[in-house]
Amino acid sequence: MIREQNLFFEITTNHTSYWFHILPSGHPEHLYYGPRIEAGADAERALADRPVYLGGNGISYSKEYPLVGLEELCLEFSALGHGDVRDPFVTVLYPNGSPVSDFLYEGYQIRDGKSGMQTLPSAYAEEDHQDNRGNAPDCVQELTLTFRDRNYGTVLELIYAAFPDCDVITRRSVLRNEGSRAAEVQRLMSLQLDLADSEYDWHTFTGAWAREFNHQTDRLHQGRFVSESRCGLSSSMNNPFVMLTRPNTTETAGLCYGFNLIYSGSHQEEAEVNAYGKTRILTGIQPDGFSWKLEPGEELEAPEAVMTVTDGGFGALSRSMHRFVRHHIVRGAWKDRERPVLLNSWEAVYFDFNEEKLLEMAKTAADTGIELFVLDDGWFGRRNDARSSLGDWYVNREKLPGGLGELAEKIHSLGMQFGIWVEPEMICVRSHLYEEHPDWAVAVPGTIHSEGRNQRILDLTRQDVRDYIVQAMSDVFSSARISYVKWDNNRIFTDLFSAAGTRPGEFLHRYCLGYYEVMDRLVHAFPDILFEGCASGGNRFDLGVLCYMPQIWASDDTDAVCRAMIQTGMSYGYPMSVISAHVSASPNHQTGRYTPWATRFGVACFGMLGYELNLASLSEEEKQMVQRQIAFYKEHRKTFLSGDYYRLVSGREDDFEKGIWQWMCVAEDQSEAIGFFLQRQFVPNMSAAFFRTQGLDEHALYRFRDFQVGSGLGNEEDFTLSGSLLDHAGVRLTQAYAGEGRKPGTRYFSDAASRLYVIEKAE
Repeated sequence: MIREQNLFFEITTNHTSYWFHILPSGHPEHLYYGPRIEAGADAERALADRPVYLGGNGISYSKEYPLVGLEELCLEFSALGHGDVRDPFVTVLYPNGSPVSDFLYEGYQIRDGKSGMQTLPSAYAEEDHQDNRGNAPDCVQELTLTFRDRNYGTVLELIYAAFPDCDVITRRSVLRNEGSRAAEVQRLMSLQLDLADSEYDWHTFTGAWAREFNHQTDRLHQGRFVSESRCGLSSSMNNPFVMLTRPNTTETAGLCYGFNLIYSGSHQEEAEVNAYGKTRILTGIQPDGFSWKLEPGEELEAPEAVMTVTDGGFGALSRSMHRFVRHHIVRGAWKDRERPVLLNSWEAVYFDFNEEKLLEMAKTAADTGIELFVLDDGWFGRRNDARSSLGDWYVNREKLPGGLGELAEKIHSLGMQFGIWVEPEMICVRSHLYEEHPDWAVAVPGTIHSEGRNQRILDLTRQDVRDYIVQAMSDVFSSARISYVKWDNNRIFTDLFSAAGTRPGEFLHRYCLGYYEVMDRLVHAFPDILFEGCASGGNRFDLGVLCYMPQIWASDDTDAVCRAMIQTGMSYGYPMSVISAHVSASPNHQTGRYTPWATRFGVACFGMLGYELNLASLSEEEKQMVQRQIAFYKEHRKTFLSGDYYRLVSGREDDFEKGIWQWMCVAEDQSEAIGFFLQRQFVPNMSAAFFRTQGLDEHALYRFRDFQVGSGLGNEEDFTLSGSLLDHAGVRLTQAYAGEGRKPGTRYFSDAASRLYVIEKAE
């Protein structure tokens, strides 16, 4: 709900409140964002800044408003100049050479529903949408505030949308040039949140290829704390999802803010504590190097930002974000459909395959219950290694004499769907496409070019390049019965240049807009294809991608222990239903680690399950085990896909435990839950362990038992217990092996050992 009274604005969701008002000077002062509160008669006055002087060397905004000191105010947005020396929300370089703006309030509009964006993906609410519990749709409302620069013909719009059932508010901005001369936009952020104090921890998710989403925490103090990408993608180095919490926040209690950005390009998230102990949060397009020429009559949209807050700790915040992503980001035919269990050919055969080898794997896959066979890299051009052929999207007939169509029909005859891998945004110098169109590649003429994985980037700022990609992919997708497409991108941006004359400061953002145009055209042309995003694993894992592709390959690291860390990090801001996870070979191809089957399967269950190894090479006993694993996953797939997710323990390390993860997913109707317990390293003479649940129906009885397909052991746990006992006391697990002999009934928990637990309401 959004209300206005005497320029006091209140945005309310089911459990949160967001307040601000317009000062007599025309500036929007932020008053409150947090758990829901009710406004009394004096609420606005009690929360507003009430200066009787400006201290020290404070700057007065104007003679008309001498007590307005912008540096000390909490604002909804800020511009460069007039006393606020914090990083600004918007910076415009005007024709007279001045970067100082003075945007003042002009008006507002409240509307039911949510407006779309012209060129960027956006959160949305379907009019006929109901969630899986049959509830009515989010009654989304939108507030637009208009501010006009008093000196130039520039208009800034701040646009807020409230999603009550998800406890999410989105923010975006639009800058419009209503003057007579061009201006240069040097910064336009999506969200600014100014808070009155600085007693917070700043949480970011950092990493690199094969080790994405490391959860990092910094205690705020005076200064700037920045999480950012400069590489043209949302990046594996710093994800756009960040959190701000009170220092004592836990999984189950404490004030916690979450922020994300519906954008796939270079971005920046910043927490700045000023000299007066106030905290400013900014999120949006990476401003470093950004420069956008705004001609008269033109406007620039910033990506939409997402924010939520709770006093229920990390877990409650995650579940709000999960609901929002499932209901308002993921869309299309696959939004709520169960995703198929797949077999991907990459780690099984890499580039070394022919049709006979693929069909041998496919036949075994079908016997085990696999539903989708995916042919990864190496099927096109002269692609026998990573040095050639990107851009040449025609079938390698030496490997596949009958083409994709014939192979797809043979896969379908086995009872499976067929999928394909592509990397359309890239080009190799050793390709027919490069010979014909060298100017389509992003490279600075007359200089050496730094390449990644022997490839260059196609210039998606060009319409002819975008048209080529759409046509080439349409030809591929139409050439066979293709049900799934894995869309990869294996390098970042460095040496930027467009032969078409795209301005350097606009290149990365225009590229991102071009990527969205290509995806929008293809997903509408092929609405029944399940698209999966990938960029060297998690190098482009963001809400922008998820508006077009319902799931993303989380990491090229398929090691189960590494994936436990990676997927835990992802779970803070993203639901299990968008995380693609595979069971791979042991020893693992990235780490060389030997990991039990049960652990590889258990970790992959908490995501969209796939297999990435040569099933045909397994023993008969192993094939039967995989068959039982897949049957288990299918039985509980809905709970994994749409259940409420809980991080019970996240990699705990102390004198007694060396890397403990405990997760669970609870069905929306609380009829069942699946728990998981992973131990990274065995600790001698430490036999005791508990599994404490969350989110069960405390008044119901549940059967708690372990599922051990892959361990070779019998059942250890089988109890009928109340939900309240499971949630508050937990189950004392069977005594673990501790060096005294492996006796009957012992819980044998070696390095990287794990258990799955099925928790079902008793009849």
